[in-house]
Amino acid sequence: MMEILYAPGARVVIRDCEWIVRRADPCEDGGYILTVDGLSELVNGKSARFLTRLEEEAGAIRVLDPAETRFEQDLSPGFEKSRLFIEAQLRQVVPADDRIHLGHKAAMDLVPYQLEPALQALKQHRQRILIADAVGLGKTLEAGILITELMRRGRGKRILVLTLKSMMTQFQKEMWNRFTIPLTRLDSAGLQRVRNNIPGNHNPFYYYDKSIISIDTLKQDNEYRRHLEQAYWDIIVIDEAHNVAERGTSSQRAKLAQLLAGRSDTLIMLSATPHDGRARSFASLMNMLDPTAIADPDDYVREDFRDKGLVIRRFKKDIRDQVQQEFRERVVRDIYLDASPEEEAAYQALLEVPFTYRGEHNTERNGQLVRIGLQKAIFSSPAAAEVSVQQRIRKLQAREQPTDDEQREVQALQSLLLALRNITPEHFSKYQHLLGLLNSPDYGWKKNDTEDRLVIFSERIETLNWLREQLQRDLKLKGDAIRILHGGMSDIEQQEIVESFGKPESKLRVLLCSDVASEGINLHYLSHRLVHFDLPWSLMVFQQRNGRVDRYGQEKTPIITYLISRSANPRVRGDQRILEILREKDEQAYKNIGDPATFMKVHDTEAEEQLTMEAMAGGVPAEDFDARYQPDDSNEGDELLALFLNPEAAQPQSESGEEKELHTADSYSLFPDDLEFAAQALEALNRDRKQVDFSVNRERRTVTITLPDDLAYRFRFLPPEIYPENSTLVLTADKQRFEEEIRRSRRDENAWPKLHYLWPQHPAMQWLQDKLLAQVARHSAPVLVLPDTDTVKQALQPDESVFLVSGLIPNRKAHPVIWEWFAVRCRAGRVAGLGPAENWLQQLGLDNRLPNRAQPVDLGQLEALRRPVIEAAKAEMAQRQQAYSARVEEELREQLERLQQLQQRQLAHIEKQLAQSSQAEHFKAARREARIGRVRKVFDEYQQWVRDTLTIEPVPFIQIIAVFVMER
Repeated sequence: MMEILYAPGARVVIRDCEWIVRRADPCEDGGYILTVDGLSELVNGKSARFLTRLEEEAGAIRVLDPAETRFEQDLSPGFEKSRLFIEAQLRQVVPADDRIHLGHKAAMDLVPYQLEPALQALKQHRQRILIADAVGLGKTLEAGILITELMRRGRGKRILVLTLKSMMTQFQKEMWNRFTIPLTRLDSAGLQRVRNNIPGNHNPFYYYDKSIISIDTLKQDNEYRRHLEQAYWDIIVIDEAHNVAERGTSSQRAKLAQLLAGRSDTLIMLSATPHDGRARSFASLMNMLDPTAIADPDDYVREDFRDKGLVIRRFKKDIRDQVQQEFRERVVRDIYLDASPEEEAAYQALLEVPFTYRGEHNTERNGQLVRIGLQKAIFSSPAAAEVSVQQRIRKLQAREQPTDDEQREVQALQSLLLALRNITPEHFSKYQHLLGLLNSPDYGWKKNDTEDRLVIFSERIETLNWLREQLQRDLKLKGDAIRILHGGMSDIEQQEIVESFGKPESKLRVLLCSDVASEGINLHYLSHRLVHFDLPWSLMVFQQRNGRVDRYGQEKTPIITYLISRSANPRVRGDQRILEILREKDEQAYKNIGDPATFMKVHDTEAEEQLTMEAMAGGVPAEDFDARYQPDDSNEGDELLALFLNPEAAQPQSESGEEKELHTADSYSLFPDDLEFAAQALEALNRDRKQVDFSVNRERRTVTITLPDDLAYRFRFLPPEIYPENSTLVLTADKQRFEEEIRRSRRDENAWPKLHYLWPQHPAMQWLQDKLLAQVARHSAPVLVLPDTDTVKQALQPDESVFLVSGLIPNRKAHPVIWEWFAVRCRAGRVAGLGPAENWLQQLGLDNRLPNRAQPVDLGQLEALRRPVIEAAKAEMAQRQQAYSARVEEELREQLERLQQLQQRQLAHIEKQLAQSSQAEHFKAARREARIGRVRKVFDEYQQWVRDTLTIEPVPFIQIIAVFVMER
């Protein structure tokens, strides 16, 4: 009997507050541990756990029996109270299918390919996915769509996002502006604010349900790492996820990510460069997504990941037919320039240095690699080369007894220093061509045009510092008009510079970037011109750099310019030609292939740079270098990712007709749109007494609300940046106007929109729904006595009553699996039929034009029908439950068998490794016990998760929402 009383979904009153039961787990005292969420106003949004034996002894627990629902006739004009109550209840219903219900309505110009990651993830019982789309395709937006869908399904209350220091504000704003997901930024300033606002022994990750933090901040702060280990989330997002892969050593980042992977049901990873080409490194990411999949991290095959849907990856070429408007085809300009005599002298001086290795002059590989390292600096700038040469001299002179060869190298290096110092700005041809370019009418850049800012990339910070000093003088720029962005800056400083670059009112005109700025950040809002002051030595860096301005949302044609030096010295010219080939291969990847890593196949920027250096050090001719690194004939190239990609994944090609119907679904509503619902709800709240100070402008599609105390209280737990100015909240349902506001906000000092997007996910809309639900007394349902009109007669006969009933069956994880609404027809004191509520409501056409004449009704007759109605709904839900259980029984059996097979493979792999070990037997026995214990724990937890997910509760929760009769 206890199972029936405390079925998940049931409403209970505990300590005079109403709760909904999420879980009912047996307790050692013979009772149950109830996990509940608050429904009544005092506890709304809160979760709690109660021991039923203790609460029952105190007489403080009561199950609300739907057969005892109280009826209250609705006397409001136009049945306003009932319509809003029914609508609020409808909005509580969560979808249980694999279609997009809300994400496609976010504040963005949706392109079909952006739905695919969410569609692929929703087909899985557990949403764990690596979104590995190429640079600039909008991975953040794709993650936002999936997060929105999970929040709509009640599986996104607690969210944690890990990202780079420079991207925290950008990611936070994108999630709020587009999806109204309120992430509290826990950067160094945010962490200090938390320390000031909550007691020292409280866990900040529980104080804020949704937060964003840098993984580097976490790894440096032991206190917050401890808090992390004690918290659990519904969704964890790891941006630039390649940074948390194991790369031969178990880094702090990788350890943190592995810890977090087990602290959440949903894990979303984002990376355009998801692995470094090594099976073990990529396996570490895949094991975070699914720890049961890979037995041998050095050897795995597609069969290991059948139907798992763990990865999705597209390139610009794959979605080009969908994005003609959203992506502008880039213009690439190569500026070839001859080295000046002073530069040629420096090149010659470099070639004459007798480089040493371990104290001896070395003309082979090791000595040449030292030369190439210095040559790389010279190719950047004389300033960078001078620093590198001085470092080499100091290293050699620091030895106790330098050899004769080392002393000769130092003398030659000092000659090289003199040659470098002769390359003044006037004799530095690359810089002179840059100046000519920036001043050229053909290039069109105007330093005073705030809407046309310039991005210049260089690998070396010394080059950036030199450029800042020279450009400031030669372009007559003020100090705040040109700034440097590099990885050594603090999180606050990096975010401030990126923010400033996107604000039209800031004085910043030129941004000098090291390659730290080539990962993730958006520089395209006011910039479409990008200059490579030096050519990258890695193909992947080309893509990362260019993706800062050539990306989704760029409104102007990206102009990419390469400054390409050419020396008359054959040896140096050959090395420069190798860099030119890299640039040509990048263009080939952009136009035809997609993945630049396809050429060198090492999938890591440092490894690609090393291959380039090795080729130069070995004197490899440029033509041989070109031939050595060609894409596969299949144009696939990435064998590791290919193992995980699902060739049969849903790929919607349009947003209309059958395709839209197939992939998206619009929830049924009694109101034409969210604006009308909000307007009528606010008007109803003020019907008897003024509760909310608000105004509605239907022409401009806005709702303005002065925050009442209870709504202001909710904002206390949201990011401070989104708190409405002067406590006045302005919501708009006009997407175009809101997009304009996002653009305008970049001119604002705080760079956050003053308008808010009006849609179901906004906290104010959720507050409004809670207010409407509270308008109807606890455990009550309204009775609507409808007028005798032609429309009403089509749906309701004079001698019948129709009960609107909700039926809910969750799984063991308290996630709704079956949630149906029924219209139960009753005639002559008995149930006469049952059908889908949506069809009946559409037929009824319940709107504010129906007059409420408030004719009296016999509530006693309706109350006598409560139990038969509930029994009819239960019988219908039982059929749904049986059909569901029959459908998933085979799936559950197959999944558990598959997990058993995978476990055996992992255990066999452990035995194989131990058999090859030469350790003493007692050491191997300890290792065996520890590793087998870890494997069994992982599989036991996963098997339990599968059972809890696919097994639904035996007893549905039934609720009478409303009753309809016709006036006599």
